[in-house]
Amino acid sequence: MAIGDHHYTVAVTWTGNRGSGTSGYREYGREHDVALPGLPVLPGSADPTFRGDRDRYNPEQLLLTALAQCHMLSYLHVAVTHGVTVVSYEDTAEGTMHLNRDGSGEFTSVVLHPRVGLADESQRALADRLHEEAHDVCFIARSVNFPVRHLPEWP
Repeated sequence: MAIGDHHYTVAVTWTGNRGSGTSGYREYGREHDVALPGLPVLPGSADPTFRGDRDRYNPEQLLLTALAQCHMLSYLHVAVTHGVTVVSYEDTAEGTMHLNRDGSGEFTSVVLHPRVGLADESQRALADRLHEEAHDVCFIARSVNFPVRHLPEWP
C-alpha cells in the first residue's frame, strides 16, 4: 500500500437547465450527471424535499453510501488480519440530517447496521469487536465531523 497522498477526480455536470437557467427557484431542475473516468455516469439530483428527482441519486444518499461502503471494506480488511473468515456482509445504514432555518444543514449522525455471516460462529464476539477497529481505519468516517456508530445485527 502506498503511503502518502492519493488524489481522486470526479466531474459533475448540471443538466437541469429548463431553458431559463436559474431565473427562479422553481424554474430549474436539480438534475446532474456524475462522471468518473472509465465508469458509467451516475444520475444525480437533489433530495425530493429540495425539489429533486426521486429517480436519481442525491448527495445525502451518496454520503451515507460512502460511509457504509468504507466501513464494510475496512471491516473485511481487519477481519482478514485477525483470522476471521467473513462469508456474507449486509448493512442497512441510516443517517440524520438537520436542516437549519437559513437553509443550511448538516448530518448529525449515521448509524450502520452491519449483518456479518461467519464461517466459524465461535468467533462472533471477536467479529463484533472488529467493527470498532474498522471504524478507526475507515477513511470516510475519519473525514466527517459527526458521529458514525455501528450496531451489529445477527445475520
